Amino acid sequence: EGPLVESGGGLVQAGGSLRLSCAASGLPYEDYTIAWFRQAPGKEREAVSGISSRDGRTYYADSVKGRFTISRANAKNTVYLQMSSLKPEDTAVYYCAAQGGWSDYDVDESYMYEYWGQGTQVTVSS
Repeated sequence: EGPLVESGGGLVQAGGSLRLSCAASGLPYEDYTIAWFRQAPGKEREAVSGISSRDGRTYYADSVKGRFTISRANAKNTVYLQMSSLKPEDTAVYYCAAQGGWSDYDVDESYMYEYWGQGTQVTVSS
């Protein structure tokens, strides 16, 4: 296993909820950002949400604002993504990723992230 391990994906009906977890270990940063990205078949990977380990500031993509909530449990080195009011278009493989520090300008850019988890499938049925 790498430094990031996701869990919590699955199959849910539209309108339902899921919680994803990203357990981090051995990251070579004092402060870092953990972000969630997703990639649907035939589409580019897109940022969903991110959180700073230092001060808890967050980022959300417009498509998930008001439906998804990111949180952290620093003592457990774990970041959670609570997903509610799920839609079929949320179906994708969800990845967590880590970069050192926080950047307001490119928190949503996948190239900034050095470490990636293996991904977890989320399927929302209509």
